[in-house]
Amino acid sequence: MPSALILLAQGCEELEAVTVIDLLRRAAIKVVSAGLHAGPVTASRGTVLVPDSTLEAELEQTFDLVVLPGGLPGARHLEEDRRVSTLLRRHAAAGHLIAAICAAPKVLAAAGLLDGRRATAYPGSVSAADYPGLTLVDEPVVVDGRIVTSRGPGTAMDFALCLIALSMGEACRQDVESGLVRGR
Repeated sequence: MPSALILLAQGCEELEAVTVIDLLRRAAIKVVSAGLHAGPVTASRGTVLVPDSTLEAELEQTFDLVVLPGGLPGARHLEEDRRVSTLLRRHAAAGHLIAAICAAPKVLAAAGLLDGRRATAYPGSVSAADYPGLTLVDEPVVVDGRIVTSRGPGTAMDFALCLIALSMGEACRQDVESGLVRGR
């Protein structure tokens, strides 16, 4: 069973965090949500989330997928925490999936993980001028190698379904999506 670490920082975007956690668990992926510090996380709209663990407790673990929800100031807290960039670089070097949505792709860019890659992010949160090796595109979800980025709360479900397809296969993605009764 694949495993996923979802990092929760104070001020994260709750729609993105909860959607990804929920859908990955529906796909039978072992999900660990970890706060940057002990205790509940108050998300950007005031929703209180209770992480399964802390980043400190999970630092030495290896996950098949590491996901960064966006939101502000959550993404800024992720970017400022050196443990996060170290964890991301280690997992990327090992060939594991790394994913970020909304403002969180900036965390990947600051860690040097988007150099020479295509990515997307919440409009205005990442500047191609600040990261000249990055090609920003206006798409809901972008997969470039083992890096997945997405635009924001409105693309959270597509983002999570893409992560399921990459982790568990297209059939699992379709099974999870069919249970959601999405209109198209």
